[in-house]
Amino acid sequence: MSLLENTQRLDAIFAKAPLLPVISIQREADILPLADALAAGGITTLEITLRTALGMSAIALLRRERPALCVGAGTVLDGRQFQSVLDAGAQFIVTPGCTDELLTLGLESPVPLLPGIATASEILMGYRFGYRRFKLFPAEVCGGIQALRSFSGPFAGVRFCPTGGIRQDSLVDYLALDNVMGVGGTWMAPRAAVEAADWQTISRLSAASVALLQKR
Repeated sequence: MSLLENTQRLDAIFAKAPLLPVISIQREADILPLADALAAGGITTLEITLRTALGMSAIALLRRERPALCVGAGTVLDGRQFQSVLDAGAQFIVTPGCTDELLTLGLESPVPLLPGIATASEILMGYRFGYRRFKLFPAEVCGGIQALRSFSGPFAGVRFCPTGGIRQDSLVDYLALDNVMGVGGTWMAPRAAVEAADWQTISRLSAASVALLQKR
């Protein structure tokens, strides 16, 4: 796929599902029930991170057993991991930062790459390659809403998915910004609820977040 085609695919993903849960799998038994709980609350696009050893197998399992979901890979750090998540079936790839290696791989990737940035200089790095869609990470530490407003001036046409420190009570304010296409976070599936296998709470939190979108 060309970078333009992948940008269009990213736009379609976030237009359909602007809430992106960022998931780190600690137990294999949690993979399918957690995904089902999120889906029951109306969240069907997931970012499975490689922060744990189960991330790769979780992506493969979800692609095989829950084909209706859109499953992406997060915390991809290098070319080896990039190829591994493609092999596992990831439908999009998210990185915490930018490197020449990752940005180059994303140019002709069969799935979209959403590179992470924290500064204007990193945006310019991706911009030079042709990227116009980025993850702002860690969003709250990097200035959050005020930073995104500032970026909108010099970077017209660039859109972001902020992630890091965002909560349910702030997501509407983020999504109100013209240069924000989606918001990522962990509040829909808090660790305590996952550890307790409290899937009802996760479904409730997901549904409440989705309901906020209707009030924008």
